[in-house]
Amino acid sequence: MRVDDALVLRLAKLAKLAPPPERVEQLRGDLVRILDMVEKLNDLDLDGVQPLRYVTDSEQVLRPDTVGPHLDRATALANAPDSDGEYFRVPRVL
Repeated sequence: MRVDDALVLRLAKLAKLAPPPERVEQLRGDLVRILDMVEKLNDLDLDGVQPLRYVTDSEQVLRPDTVGPHLDRATALANAPDSDGEYFRVPRVL
């Protein structure tokens, strides 16, 4: 894969980044080194290697998805610092 400044700038735009012009060359070199490391994985002989599902012999045991006890609306809102009686009021984020 050919890595040039245009590719670095395109990837930066997709990632919503705006690197200064003096960093583009450094980022291009970093990307080339990363792709070279990933390319080394193609040299591995993986014939006969089974996919690894679990690192240990035990599997994750999930609890059943059942409805449990919960707070009613009035009790939950009674502890709220600010509410309108039906919903929690929180500071505006945007």
